[in-house]
Amino acid sequence: TYYLQLTNIKEMYELAVGAESKNYQAVALTLRAWVYANLTDCFGDVPMTEACRGDEGILTPKFDTQQKVYEQVLSDLETANSLFDESESLSSTDLLYDGDVRKWRKFANSLHMRSLLRLSKRSEMNSLAKLAEMIGNPVKYPVFENNADGALLPISGISPYDSPISRLEDFRSNKAMASFFVNTLVELNDPRLPIFMDEATKNDGSQEKIGYKGYPSGFAATERFDYNASNINATLGTAPMKVLFMTYAEVEFIKAEMAWRGLITDQAAPHYRKAVEAIIEQWGGVVPGDYFDNPKATYDGTLERILLQKHLAAFFCDYQAWFEYRRTGLPEMKPGAGMDNNKMVPVRFNYPATLQQTNKTNYEAAVKSLGGPDDINTKVWWE
Repeated sequence: TYYLQLTNIKEMYELAVGAESKNYQAVALTLRAWVYANLTDCFGDVPMTEACRGDEGILTPKFDTQQKVYEQVLSDLETANSLFDESESLSSTDLLYDGDVRKWRKFANSLHMRSLLRLSKRSEMNSLAKLAEMIGNPVKYPVFENNADGALLPISGISPYDSPISRLEDFRSNKAMASFFVNTLVELNDPRLPIFMDEATKNDGSQEKIGYKGYPSGFAATERFDYNASNINATLGTAPMKVLFMTYAEVEFIKAEMAWRGLITDQAAPHYRKAVEAIIEQWGGVVPGDYFDNPKATYDGTLERILLQKHLAAFFCDYQAWFEYRRTGLPEMKPGAGMDNNKMVPVRFNYPATLQQTNKTNYEAAVKSLGGPDDINTKVWWE
């Protein structure tokens, strides 16, 4: 379904070129980079060069390698940064930033940071050096500086801006929060707990609340519990709401990791603290004055601590928690006794089955390029 939006973005870019609008060209390139990065992180190789060209008669597009897709993503974001003209504004119908070109430019560069860090295992891309260069030159590469800069799409609830979750019963039915996520927030005494979930209740018909408790992920089908686990808060699926594309907190977590790696001169601790405070406040929470006095919350000098909080901060931000887990293996989570797939976390999605009927030759070439079967355990190039 991303390709429908990519077609819209392509037409937006072509119209912007025709109108000689550099800002709308830059917006289109930013959105294209965001979509393609998410697509390739989910599947690996995907159609790009020949995609969205049905009007030219290309109905069975070839797949581009993930490396080529990422090279295009990085190029698009670099170009977008150079195209944005902050002396002009966009249309007032800009839903994301209400026409503020400066914030769009920050979004493009913040996405650039995310993409460069994603490639940290691929030394031939020299991505960490480029990332350090960007952090060291905020005049040329302005990025998110506060929560107001973050890319959050507001959903008013007034048609056509309806909640993407049409039925709250589907949103909550037969679901439960996971123990790892809940227990981590409990240990932190984190103000996001009541924002994200309700309390667990006794499983004796009394519905007596017993605090925040989840079920262990991947528990055996035969296992029974004497409580009903916390469930996701219904307000998270109810408009007015905001859809997270990328938050300011993520930028600070990236800087914290770069400092931990010794690739920038900053200390990691201040960036870590800013990130945690920002994401709590982003959700409407108030950071307790003693939050970082908790040994579980204070920065302890490890990458594990940074990435644990980054994992919590990725809640409701598409697949970013999964992508980062695949990149780093953090935070460490124990598989449940009933977990399928030999208790391994999947590292990609299977291609849609329809491709085997509609684009078989190119589908088979893409699977071969991955170096393995079209399997959830076949790692993508950057991993």
